[in-house]
Amino acid sequence: MRQVAEALRLTQMGRSQREISRALGLAQSTVSLYLKRAQAVGLSWPLPAGLDEAALAALLFPRTETPTPRRPQPDWAQLHADRKRKGVTLQLLWEEYKATLPDGYQYTQFCHHYHAWVATLAPVLRQVHVAGEKAMVDWVGPTVPIVLSPHETRDAQLFVGCLGASHYLFVEPTWTQTLPDWITAHVRMLEAFGGVPALLVPDNTKTAVTAPCFYEPTVHATYADLATHYGTAILPARALHPRDKAKVETAVQIVEREILAPLRHHVFTSLAELRDAVYAATARVNARPFQKLAGSRASVCATQEQPALRPLRPLPPTPYELAEWRTAQVSIDTHVSVERHVYSVPYRLVGQTVAVRLTATMVELLHAGTRVAVHVRDPRPGLATTEPMHRPNAHQRHLEWTPSRLIAWGAQVGPATAAVVTAILARYPHPEQGYRACLGLLALKRRYTSARLEAACTRAQESGAMSYRSVRSILKTGLDTVPLGTDDASMRLPDQHAHVRGAAYYAQAMPETVC
Repeated sequence: MRQVAEALRLTQMGRSQREISRALGLAQSTVSLYLKRAQAVGLSWPLPAGLDEAALAALLFPRTETPTPRRPQPDWAQLHADRKRKGVTLQLLWEEYKATLPDGYQYTQFCHHYHAWVATLAPVLRQVHVAGEKAMVDWVGPTVPIVLSPHETRDAQLFVGCLGASHYLFVEPTWTQTLPDWITAHVRMLEAFGGVPALLVPDNTKTAVTAPCFYEPTVHATYADLATHYGTAILPARALHPRDKAKVETAVQIVEREILAPLRHHVFTSLAELRDAVYAATARVNARPFQKLAGSRASVCATQEQPALRPLRPLPPTPYELAEWRTAQVSIDTHVSVERHVYSVPYRLVGQTVAVRLTATMVELLHAGTRVAVHVRDPRPGLATTEPMHRPNAHQRHLEWTPSRLIAWGAQVGPATAAVVTAILARYPHPEQGYRACLGLLALKRRYTSARLEAACTRAQESGAMSYRSVRSILKTGLDTVPLGTDDASMRLPDQHAHVRGAAYYAQAMPETVC
């Protein structure tokens, strides 16, 4: 309508329609139409005060068309509520609508009017992304087949991340969407960005969120551990709200159309080959100039994003090492079982639940957020890794006794004592069965002297009765004080005695028995 007013003003100045047409960039027929309509309603320059553009348009171009009769309208609100139910499609809703109102819209117009009605419900909030604030991540739906052999083909996944302000893309091929690949892709993404954004915005995938919640979603422990390592935070998008991470949703479309589509005819034989191709295609997309803005994704990232990332949140000296988090209960033997291998914890935690942090090389055990034990990871099943200080003092003293230590302790008393200890340990199929007898033997030194104990063991060794009971009996009866080779006279029997018959007695003929 401003051109109409300008045409009236130029006409008032005496300009011809041809001149007005050239001055306003309009067709001469259009200028003629404006002037005729203004003359028909009695308008000239200057226009009446208070006549705005809407009133001027209503005077010059009144709506004289008769509206076409509208078809019966469905209850859009009810249809929208029904569509949220599982299995309900627009096709089904349209069929029910036509069954009730046969003169209603056909399917195409039905969908058009439905989407127009939905668009009036929730106006889209235009998000303003600050440089270095957010990085949004997601998985691409389509996979890429990799021919490993003539008889084996495996599909590779694509991880996508992008920065909010520059829309700088990072794409990483992985074998799976499991936690190890998810974490590894994040580590490589942050290295490619050259810094750490303030927020990571994923969707509600299980590798990111273990318990989705509108108010307090539970972030996966390993994912939260990565965020702690890099000094960032995780802000999951709301479930079924893809606009919360609209940038990466657009990035996924770009990857599908500008990276995967051009590579659709290429046959990849390894993940490394696919990675090289994807990296090269991503670099081309990032370097391509914007259509409506100055620069490209790469240039905006270099001039805006990275200066905001590096000074505030630089990359740590070492990359994050993948750690899996689990829970375990401490058994009565002061150990927890992790992947069929047991690791010790302090005995005071018996019966408690501890958090287990597993890396490729270490096992950390935490209780109430405090690390209580750390061990080198051992993949061998059925074995135990034990720190002696984790046991109670009594257990430590008990386990300090070994066959070699007991023999060495007996040797401090004397060689005979060491020989008796060795004999006791050798008597049992398992040495630990003789520990108590050896400890009892060595404890006799506290009641008797070391010299008497050694003498008693010597006598026991000579007699072949090398046991705890024999040595104790020798000490109790005082036989250890009797020199070896000296017999007690009162205990010897005479060579000639009435009760000793001798061999000649049995050589005599026995009298015949008379029947």
